[in-house]
Amino acid sequence: MKKNKTMIICFTLPATIVFLVMFLYPVIRTAMMSFFTMASVSDSMSTWEFVGLANYAELLKTSIFMTAMKNMLMIWLIGGIGVIFFALLFAVILTNGVRAKSFWRAIIYLPNIISAVAFANMWIYYIFQKRFGMIHNIFATLGLDKLARTDYMNGDMKFWSLLIAFSFGSVGYFMLIFLSGIERLPQDYYEAATIDGANKLQQFFHITLPLLKGVFKTILTFWTVSVVGFFVWSQMWSPVNSESQTITPVVYMYNIVFGNTGMSERMPGKGAAVGILMALVVLLIFFLVNRLFREDDLEF
Repeated sequence: MKKNKTMIICFTLPATIVFLVMFLYPVIRTAMMSFFTMASVSDSMSTWEFVGLANYAELLKTSIFMTAMKNMLMIWLIGGIGVIFFALLFAVILTNGVRAKSFWRAIIYLPNIISAVAFANMWIYYIFQKRFGMIHNIFATLGLDKLARTDYMNGDMKFWSLLIAFSFGSVGYFMLIFLSGIERLPQDYYEAATIDGANKLQQFFHITLPLLKGVFKTILTFWTVSVVGFFVWSQMWSPVNSESQTITPVVYMYNIVFGNTGMSERMPGKGAAVGILMALVVLLIFFLVNRLFREDDLEF
């Protein structure tokens, strides 16, 4: 027994050390930094100046940060509704005897295996480009000149083009999660419902949706984490300076910690406060999702 414990300790010790150094220490240091001001992330703790909750208070009074929070909320809510709707729709279609299921599943999932930078460039230069983009050509062919002349990469339309592109690329990933959930549902329920005269729509609302409660919990959690960490897409839509239409909290945090064009003062303490607030947002959403989907799925 003692030899087994020694073996367990030897095998788990490297992973424990890596966890403490690479994960736990940065989290604790970031939480501490959010209550101090300092000139650089790498400054010694002896040079930190304690300010209490001042960093958090200043964030809530900063208009650009509140705009970033609003953008994140809109991406989470509006984008989430669209992504979950289409992901569930495609999953249901693919599990109802459609031909070439593997082919269509691969096509829908394809955007997820393409680099986010390459995929964003495709949308920017081939879809939304004002003069030669696909959307321009479609509207011009249909004679909708006003829509054809619209610049989808400037003004208020910039946010919506970003939201559409990001959501489009997310559908395939969440579709696979729905697919795995639907495919493990017992077919006995559907056979019994069919015998009782229930049509496909009734079976979907009374059997499929209630039994996918745990899947919805997983998808909402993953979607929240994805949106809170929204960075690359925002940078692609505003590569030089962060604009109010595309800025998100993580981009704002990057700018104030490492600096940006026209920003000479760096505020790592305030950036750490942004990171802690984002972690609290994820925890809050996770708590609410667990309260909303309190009952576990049936075990099969």
